[in-house]
Amino acid sequence: MSRAFVFPGQGAQAVGMGKALAEAYPEAKAVFDEVDEALGENLSALIWEGDIADLTLTQNAQPALMATSLAAMRALAAEGIDVSAASLVAGHSLGEYSALAAAGAISVADTARLLRTRGKAMQDAVPVGVGAMAALLGLDFQTAKDVAAAAAEGDVCQAANDNDPSQVVVSGHKAAVERAVVLAKEAGAKRAMLLPVSAPFHCELMAPAAEVMAAALGQVEINKPAVPLVANVLAEAVNDPTTIRSLLVDQITGSVRWRESVLYMGAERGITEIWEIGAGKALSGMVRRINKEISCRNLGTPDDITAAVEALNE
Repeated sequence: MSRAFVFPGQGAQAVGMGKALAEAYPEAKAVFDEVDEALGENLSALIWEGDIADLTLTQNAQPALMATSLAAMRALAAEGIDVSAASLVAGHSLGEYSALAAAGAISVADTARLLRTRGKAMQDAVPVGVGAMAALLGLDFQTAKDVAAAAAEGDVCQAANDNDPSQVVVSGHKAAVERAVVLAKEAGAKRAMLLPVSAPFHCELMAPAAEVMAAALGQVEINKPAVPLVANVLAEAVNDPTTIRSLLVDQITGSVRWRESVLYMGAERGITEIWEIGAGKALSGMVRRINKEISCRNLGTPDDITAAVEALNE
């Protein structure tokens, strides 16, 4: 059985995530300690006991989700399963950083600092209220792209996330995104609604954040990952550190090609099983809608870890 490990993006955060892992595994607790030290603050307290509104702030959610995913990876490793149990890694948007940390390409401390910088840069790139994102449900990707183009009318409106065959997220200027919601419904979308996000991610309006990340990534050591990364913007596997550094910059303004990435993993790389490592189950749901032949397993709690170990040892 060929397996990929995938890592969730923003939206999966929940107060209390990873706490049971940290209590059950000293190795998992050590990840949260590393992240706290790297950031010079007690992010763990916010993750486990804080207010969801504070946790959802982009600059907090990004390193918090990475910490939770890496804690699950360390718990797996404590049970004798490391990243070599996978043939590929991938992550949705910020999850790409978690995937690279899991594969040993970037240290946990550097990843935490990069994601804090990334979250703040993305938030600062566009004044609050200027941008927006909307989910278009029930339209294929090409139709959603056409809707976004028609809605732009001189503003920015782009397909930001190609999540699965029935879900595309568009991003850009608020007025244009609102026009896209109307046009999507006229085009036959089952639902189209604005998302509760703080900035218009993965579109041209994020160009200032891409500049910030180019500078930040230039200061960080990136090693060849232990297993290849299926990159968001390419929807194919890469393992060259220079290429990865460049793609992480492109990813800020580029589309998250998740549907194509999952199709690639199945058709081109023979992946038959996907483990979603960390908080939530959103990626597993997308995978099932993209390729029903790929089985999914979620690993976010000690019970999940136990079940995975038992399954491998059967």
